[in-house]
Amino acid sequence: MTVFKATRARPARRPLSRALARTAGYGLLLGAVAAFSGVHAAAPESAGGTFTPTFISQLAPATNADPAKQLPGTIAVSDIDFKRGDGGAGRLILRFTGEGAAPDLQTQGSRVVIDVANASIPASLQKPINVSDFATPVEQIDARSAGGGTTLVLNTEGAFESMAYQTGNEYIVEIVPRAPAAVAKTGSTGNAAMGQTISTTSESRSYAGRPVTFNFQDVPVRTVLQLIAEESGLNIVASDTVTGNVTLRLVNVPWDQALDIVLQAKGLDKRRSGNVVWIAPQAEIAQYEQDKEDARIALANRVELVTEYIQINYHNAAQIYKALTEAKGVGGSGGGQGQSGSVDTGFLSPRGRLVADERTNTLMISDTPKKVAEMKELISVIDRPVDQVVIEARVVVATESFMRELGSRFGISGTKDNVAFSGDLEPNRLNLNDTTQITRGLMTDLAVTNPAGAVALSILNAGYLLDVELSAMQTQGRGEVISNPRIVTSNQREAVIRQGQEVGYVTIQPAQAGGVATPSVQFKEVLLEMRVTPTITNDGRVFLNLNVKKDEIEGFIDTSIGDVPQISTRSVNTAVLVEDGQTVVVGGVYEFRERDDVSKVPFLGDIPFLGNLFKKKGRSKEKAELLIFVTPKVLEVAQRNHR
Repeated sequence: MTVFKATRARPARRPLSRALARTAGYGLLLGAVAAFSGVHAAAPESAGGTFTPTFISQLAPATNADPAKQLPGTIAVSDIDFKRGDGGAGRLILRFTGEGAAPDLQTQGSRVVIDVANASIPASLQKPINVSDFATPVEQIDARSAGGGTTLVLNTEGAFESMAYQTGNEYIVEIVPRAPAAVAKTGSTGNAAMGQTISTTSESRSYAGRPVTFNFQDVPVRTVLQLIAEESGLNIVASDTVTGNVTLRLVNVPWDQALDIVLQAKGLDKRRSGNVVWIAPQAEIAQYEQDKEDARIALANRVELVTEYIQINYHNAAQIYKALTEAKGVGGSGGGQGQSGSVDTGFLSPRGRLVADERTNTLMISDTPKKVAEMKELISVIDRPVDQVVIEARVVVATESFMRELGSRFGISGTKDNVAFSGDLEPNRLNLNDTTQITRGLMTDLAVTNPAGAVALSILNAGYLLDVELSAMQTQGRGEVISNPRIVTSNQREAVIRQGQEVGYVTIQPAQAGGVATPSVQFKEVLLEMRVTPTITNDGRVFLNLNVKKDEIEGFIDTSIGDVPQISTRSVNTAVLVEDGQTVVVGGVYEFRERDDVSKVPFLGDIPFLGNLFKKKGRSKEKAELLIFVTPKVLEVAQRNHR
């Protein structure tokens, strides 16, 4: 295991050259190191401003080198791919037929130019690619051949930041959009060795490290980790199993992102504790954590068990037992999953036991002290009194009726010169046979059936009789029926209250083969019923799931086998959120009927004034209104401390 300790030295005396010189089997290009030292000397940390460290190292193996990797024309571009990344970033993936390509990225205004001098491009890929539909800063990609190499031009729109890295035979360029607020804070640092401009910004990103630029060819991973440790100020502990080389080209990348890229490329992972980062292969870290968890479980299995008796006061012990033991995959049962023969016991540990005594409403728990304490705390949350709700409803049925009738009877009877006249044939016959008296015969009979008052006038003269009767009736009625059911229930418990009667009526059962019809009595419920389920919300309001029904007998219908009741039904089924103690109208029906009737003798009833003797008028109005009021009241129940 190797420990890379972070050091803080003057910029001109950074140990980069010494670290690379100590790498066995590698030669250092002195010109690149001289450029690196010049950059650091030109921008010391004490000068202030934004400082972007740039590491440029061209390393080649001293032995066993492959000259074909550096010869122009031996590497070609195999694929050009473009994707949309996180935050609207455009990601260009340039794949080569082999390793050893040396791309050079430059930003020229609104264009990003990538030159690969030692890689050719086939004719099928030399074409413009429109990528504006991806909604990234990149609008178009132009790929063409330049001499024996390849040039790609990315035409962009808007402010952006460029980032590139190379791993294996892939070269990835990310064009990240920059927020307008961060453009004003953007500075640029010249990179003399690469001939490009690196933009830095104070925009908040997921990676907060200082931007760096790496250009490594087949460099040991442990050397890259040492450079990152010096830049980040962290102490990096690398496992002995961290081996291998990496070809890496990163341009303007935060150091913490560069570390993640190296780990991802080599199948490594990290764990951080304070200022120390442990780096090892993923399988090794996973095995370490598994061994640590197994040790914790083994230690827990050796803890002595304790037994506690918990009295349940406001709940049912059997229901709590069912809830705690049927909760699979939670609590202590998760730790026992990895052990052979373990049983999932809900919130208990694999060795825990829970028993419910229904007679005394007591739970008996046997488990480790930690689990017993957790179970007692959990049960104290479940076993507590719930608030109650008083629900009061008012069903109001208000009716109002008005009826007025005006009618008359009119008749003329008499005889003269053996001629009888009246409204009926029978009185005429009697008047002709007996002239000593006149028999009345009405010409119109439009009187009110049950008049409240009447005025009659009869005029008798020699030979004729005149009869006139005016009758009138007016009725008014008002009624109001109030039903007031009231019930108390616990939170989230359904409550039902009902009152009424059963009305019987006769039905006839059809006769069977060779038999006779059999009468039987059936019953119909006529009820006032309220069914409600309240739920008390956290803000003190009450949510009601309500069903109110009110039936009334309007009358009976006479049939050949008996009277059948005629029932009027009123009901409402709703859900409403009500303030505590507030009265709301949850439903209502309003009915209004108006009727005008006229009965008259044709033609005669249309005569002005005198036509009233030949007609009957009636007018009626009926009003009915149904209102249902509900008032919930919360009764808070305080928990008592039991001795």
